[in-house]
Amino acid sequence: MGPIPGTETTMTTTASTGQRKPGAFANAARQGDFTADPRLLILSAMALVAGAGGAASAWLLLKMIAFFTNLAFFGRISTAAVSISGSPLGPYIILVPVIGSLIVGLMARFGSEKIRGHGIPEAIEAILIGQSRIEPKVAALKPLSSAISIGTGGPFGAEGPIIMTGGALGSLFAQLFNLSAAERKTLLVAGAAAGMTAIFNTPIAAVLLAVELLLFEWKPRSFIPVAAAAIVAAAIRPYILGSGPLFPFSGDPAMPWWGLALCALAGLVAGLQSALTTLCLYGVEDLFHKLPVHWMWWPAIGGLVVGVGGWLDPSALGVGYDVIRALLHGQLDAIATSKLLVDKAVIWVVALSSGTSGGVLAPLLIMGGALGGIEAHVMPFGGPGFWALLGMAAILGGTMRAPLTSTLFAIELTGDVHVFPAVLVASVSAFAVTVLLMSRSILTERIARRGLHIAREYSVDPFESTRVADIMARPVHTLAASIPVPEAIAFFMVAEGTRRHKSYPVVDGQNHVIGMVSRSDVLRWSRDGFNETDTLGHMLDKGSLVFGYDDEPVGALADRMARTDVGRVPILSRATGTLVGLVARRDLLRVRTRVIREERHRRRILRLDIRASDTD
Repeated sequence: MGPIPGTETTMTTTASTGQRKPGAFANAARQGDFTADPRLLILSAMALVAGAGGAASAWLLLKMIAFFTNLAFFGRISTAAVSISGSPLGPYIILVPVIGSLIVGLMARFGSEKIRGHGIPEAIEAILIGQSRIEPKVAALKPLSSAISIGTGGPFGAEGPIIMTGGALGSLFAQLFNLSAAERKTLLVAGAAAGMTAIFNTPIAAVLLAVELLLFEWKPRSFIPVAAAAIVAAAIRPYILGSGPLFPFSGDPAMPWWGLALCALAGLVAGLQSALTTLCLYGVEDLFHKLPVHWMWWPAIGGLVVGVGGWLDPSALGVGYDVIRALLHGQLDAIATSKLLVDKAVIWVVALSSGTSGGVLAPLLIMGGALGGIEAHVMPFGGPGFWALLGMAAILGGTMRAPLTSTLFAIELTGDVHVFPAVLVASVSAFAVTVLLMSRSILTERIARRGLHIAREYSVDPFESTRVADIMARPVHTLAASIPVPEAIAFFMVAEGTRRHKSYPVVDGQNHVIGMVSRSDVLRWSRDGFNETDTLGHMLDKGSLVFGYDDEPVGALADRMARTDVGRVPILSRATGTLVGLVARRDLLRVRTRVIREERHRRRILRLDIRASDTD
């Protein structure tokens, strides 16, 4: 007994299980930059179907919104887009959002509570805790309830509901096949990205939104199918909703060299606006929870506030795409813009807090654009449209914590690539403000209140970038296969205080590792009985050995240990089969310790000696 330097171990393993089997030494499992396999092609083909379904659902949702808007505010049957500002109802306009919200509350109470909210948190929740499975009735009720809510004046956008609806269709399609939860997630997000692409004609931003908010990973397995779905939706959109940017704009100003500093300042202000909006939203939601009535009635109460706000300023009602165009083209004066900002913010916060159904992107665009339009009156360059665009992008970047998505979203919405640097600066500035001031975003706060914490920082998995050789224990103490069982039992059953490991590698006469023996093994032998002449080599199950290699990633070994429920694994040299180390579960914690040390340990590497040298 004792350390065995240079023990030759010639055994093979299957790439998937790491189990011992006779034959030549096996090759390593395929390693590379990504984990893609041919199944990616199958998922991509399925994503094309999900993309077409997402585009179709977007068209249907917009038509339903137009139908209910015409019916509620003009008393006619039509699916043509119309502005609520032209409604002849007068003061009776107050009742329309109340009736619509009451219907939504009844649908949520007796249909499915999951239709409440703005869609994206619900999609995230389905991905993280629902194994990417969405019920068929949710797929049917969510767009219908959103169309009723928005069509009766709800101050929401269509993108949140369509993300949820497109995702639901992708999930339902995936549930028809034998797929894993991760693969269902890919198709759910593919449908969501397709729906957003069809609504806004922003395929790049839709894919980035999927990466920054929904996928929680950066893998070809998910990225390529999602991109394929968005491209399909972009190809279909001209035939169902028209082509070109949704809000064409070209207002790149002649910017002085210090102009980007003012863009950053506008972003900082938008970041504060984002933080304040989020705090108000959940503060009002807490007030609704204190009401002595069932939550089914909350949307109707919120609808009353929406109705009053709509009576004061009808442009604050509905999706408001016409209002976004007006802001970008500088068609609103300072008083109208200020009134719009306050009115839209109040009715949107109250309505969304009440638990009705609707999206957040379009309202945020209006509120951010209105703030930018007001700022334009004190800025030394650029018109109202330019600063409105910066405000729109910045409030999205800060509120949703997705600065890349907000930047590309603004560019694709307007078709103006010349404002790229200014928009990026504003979006990143707003993002910096909100991540420093607030622990969660407007999307994740709702999920956190349901008991699920989400970390949205992406980084390389340290288990995949660390080799087993970096954490394994050495030298390795072993037991000989020829040891009689009574002697092995005596070895483990030592006096109190004598140090013994829970298990040891067992080697044969040629110093080949043939198995692992543990304290529980000898206790079982003592209980069940054994022959005095039996040896360790005779008693061990030689077909169940799990081992690792010194050059493989720790993640591969950790997965193998978890799959086989093994706590201590012998480590071999892949080149020679030599026993070179041992890894226990506690050794896996060394990876985490190293990451913490690299994150928090600070030291100066270079020191500058600025003292003047003596010269003769």
